[in-house]
Amino acid sequence: MFPQSYVGLAAQAPASGGLVALLPLVLVLVIFYLLLILPAQRRQKKIASMHQSLKSGDKIVTNGGIYGVVVGVEGDTIQLRVADQVKLRVARNAVAGLQPESGKES
Repeated sequence: MFPQSYVGLAAQAPASGGLVALLPLVLVLVIFYLLLILPAQRRQKKIASMHQSLKSGDKIVTNGGIYGVVVGVEGDTIQLRVADQVKLRVARNAVAGLQPESGKES
């Protein structure tokens, strides 16, 4: 009824069709990894190294928006001077970043 060449193509089509169907999914996963996961890992490593390198005299800002100067480092906590005679103890993880250096001192 069917020529021999059509029967051979019908038997091979599902095997190659399965691999071709997975290609877009693999491509989306690779793009997702490159655009979202890899930059997030780099950012997390940068923040962790900043937390470990905190030392007395560093001007920082916390996640809560408190600006201050580090006056002591004790394990997982730091002592932060926010005003004359006012010191706070905060977790290292509460530090959002270092204050940007400004051109003028206030």
